[in-house]
Amino acid sequence: MAAEVLRLAGVSVSRDQSMLLRDVDWIVRDDQSWVILGPNGAGKTTLLQVAAGLLMPTEGSAEVLGEPVKDADLADLRSRVGISSAAVAEQVPRTEKVIDLVMTAGYGILSRGREEYDSFDVSRAVELLDAVGCAHLIRRRFGTLSEGERKRVQIARSLMSDPELLLLDEPAAGLDLGGREDVLNRIAALVHFPTAPVLALVTHHIEEVPAGFSHAMLMRRGMVLASGPVDTVLTNRNLSRCFGMPLTVERRGARWTAHAAPVR
Repeated sequence: MAAEVLRLAGVSVSRDQSMLLRDVDWIVRDDQSWVILGPNGAGKTTLLQVAAGLLMPTEGSAEVLGEPVKDADLADLRSRVGISSAAVAEQVPRTEKVIDLVMTAGYGILSRGREEYDSFDVSRAVELLDAVGCAHLIRRRFGTLSEGERKRVQIARSLMSDPELLLLDEPAAGLDLGGREDVLNRIAALVHFPTAPVLALVTHHIEEVPAGFSHAMLMRRGMVLASGPVDTVLTNRNLSRCFGMPLTVERRGARWTAHAAPVR
């Protein structure tokens, strides 16, 4: 049987008397790739923060890469989990060079000071930037990049430490059609790469489920509505409950679409 990468049992998270997550159970194995779908405020980003060891559950237990988060060396654990999110991007100095932003990920920092990096770090960063189509941007400043370029650079950065688990929080948000498809195609390619980390991706839109993802979770108001193999979860009934309106779901090849059901 495939090894467990993540186990959440009865996880709840409360903040300022609000329940952000409520009694969430989730097991991720190393032969799976997951998409988490739901409307705004569903708890998706909070779920990824727990999975990354960035947020402790108020109730329940979380094990990441075989370690209970409450007992783990968090610096070591976080070095084994890659995360790409808008929250991380907002902390990046706009004057930071792309090559430096990617290299510093291996050391858990967001900007380069006077540190010296060896040739392996440089080669690894260039290799990852090339893999996401951004090798030509290595000397550019992060603040001068387009939104699509920033998304791809963040994915390269999240892979710098060779993580065992990669968490992507809305990697296609704010992109035009071409930029979205480029990012999703690169993520889909990662799923099939032999040494790639286990992937979990958050999105609001079923159209942003990359090809090849094996499992899905639907969330609403901090709770899990459905979870399991993607074909059994992404149904008309489940998506309609999740987003609070009648929806018709279609699969075309390896991709999904949804639209409002006709009014009768």
